[in-house]
Amino acid sequence: MASRSVDGEQSTQAEDDYNAMLSTTDVELLKRAWRNEKAAPEILPFQSDLIARVREQIELMEETVEEKSTVGTDPLSVSLYQMDLDRTLFLLRSYLRIRILKIEKYMFHIRKTEELWNRLSKDEKFFTERCSDDLKKHLEESVLSKLPENYQSYERQSIISEEDDMIPEPRLDTFVLCRSKDYLTGIQLGDGPVDDRSKLFEMEAGVLYFICYKSIKPLVESGKIELLMMTQN
Repeated sequence: MASRSVDGEQSTQAEDDYNAMLSTTDVELLKRAWRNEKAAPEILPFQSDLIARVREQIELMEETVEEKSTVGTDPLSVSLYQMDLDRTLFLLRSYLRIRILKIEKYMFHIRKTEELWNRLSKDEKFFTERCSDDLKKHLEESVLSKLPENYQSYERQSIISEEDDMIPEPRLDTFVLCRSKDYLTGIQLGDGPVDDRSKLFEMEAGVLYFICYKSIKPLVESGKIELLMMTQN
């Protein structure tokens, strides 16, 4: 009897630990980071601390599912634990995949822009360097070397170009759907003097707004505004 009581207490403690883990906000924070990354035209700062915690939670969830399966727990209960695990894995993989797609599209721009470069994780920086070096080498050997000398740059259309007009850059003037948890004021719309009150904008808490990303870029990075994905028919 005593043995069964201890086992029962251990089982209850494990379930309490698991439920406490699920009640934390990390999965919701990951979902928010995933939405922001998917909706933002540029790559956002890598959420290193959050990702580290989520990976630890995934390990705990995997151990819990395995334990429940081996001790003969009701299959329905095991499937619910598995659903939580699958959902978290999907969010993590999708978040990382979205960032990789942005790196592949804007690798040269990211590599030469210090602000964006510092937003990458260590692994993402290695991937960006490797990918951009390989693509540059391929372009030079297969295309650029066969063109006239004035057109052999992978960055510019010709030597007379004043900017790197061959390197794709994210469109920061893209309009995005967003909302804020708190009332915000003094948002600068467009370019111009900061004291031009005709271009200042207010955001009510919880209200959806369709606004130029460039105008709210600092607020997205600080976490005061979250981006939402627009549904497509």
